[in-house]
Amino acid sequence: MKRATALSGWGVKGPACFLVEIDGRRLLLDLGEGPDAGRRPDLDGVGPVDAILISHGHPDHVGALDLAERLGNPPVHATAPVRELSGDARLRDARDLPFGGGATIAGLDIETGPAGHAPGAVWTRIGGAAGLLYTGDYSVESPLYPSTPPLPAEALICDASYGDAAEPLDVQAATLVERLRDRALLLPAPPTGRALEMALTFKRAGIEVALCPTTRAVAETLTRHAEAVAQGLAGWPAELLASTATLAADSPARGALIVAGAQVERGLSVALTERFAATGEADIVFTGHVARGSGAEQLLQSGAATLRRWNVHPTLKGLRAIIAAVRPRAMLPAFLPQPRLAPLAAALAANWPDLAIAAQAPAFEW
Repeated sequence: MKRATALSGWGVKGPACFLVEIDGRRLLLDLGEGPDAGRRPDLDGVGPVDAILISHGHPDHVGALDLAERLGNPPVHATAPVRELSGDARLRDARDLPFGGGATIAGLDIETGPAGHAPGAVWTRIGGAAGLLYTGDYSVESPLYPSTPPLPAEALICDASYGDAAEPLDVQAATLVERLRDRALLLPAPPTGRALEMALTFKRAGIEVALCPTTRAVAETLTRHAEAVAQGLAGWPAELLASTATLAADSPARGALIVAGAQVERGLSVALTERFAATGEADIVFTGHVARGSGAEQLLQSGAATLRRWNVHPTLKGLRAIIAAVRPRAMLPAFLPQPRLAPLAAALAANWPDLAIAAQAPAFEW
């Protein structure tokens, strides 16, 4: 039997957690929490698994690793950059997952490749061409993090966070650069994600950039992991550290002010959003998912901030490219709210009428 089940991450922008069963082996793909507060996978009845494979280190993919004891405490596998950047001992002490290459885990052939999106992020193929390809979060548009096309597989669990959205990142980036030429912008963003992508883009455009200490620490880690940045950018993290200011609560409102805390949950992101909401010295712009009940949502609802997406997931064009590379017989679109699953399935059916898309149930066999 070959079966994939979304324990979480299907029909909702929720934490990643997928159970894959191949030839009696059981692997868990990610074990996350969020992005809305308190949302965790339901592991009731899952039972022991043989290993947990981590696609990348964002909380909605690793934030529930404390639940691993309910699965028999299986070994956790993650790439070297993900392990080094984690503050969780379970992940820092994880076993290696190649950042592009092959391994045998729990008796199954595992192959990985860079997935863009975040430092050390990978897609994973399990069980060869007759098995399953899991993208995790995936982006070919990243100016900083490398990506490679995924390998062919009969089944696909794919990052479909944006559904049938079409706007490319270069248009989004150009809009922000244009605004930055007139106004300072405060940009709360994940430090192990689009924060450094934005810093690279804005520096290339001649915009002054200030980075918070947390984001600077990620850049420092990348100086030790040349493989985790795109070809030709091995020296860029060090250059960034030397050419940007350190953001503080009293920093001048100039250029791009990039701060960790995409949801304005604590610390410097709170201090700076409160300051600029009151003074108007800089505009507050969010660029990704806004969690329910978060400080970011409150600022948007009050009119003190605006939202301008910065792509870190595939557009419809990107999804079509993934499917063309993988050539699956069955596909589960992940991380997309259920009302948007049917329109996406219809858009894909125009090119792949025989592709079985799990748009009505969170599990499939192949």
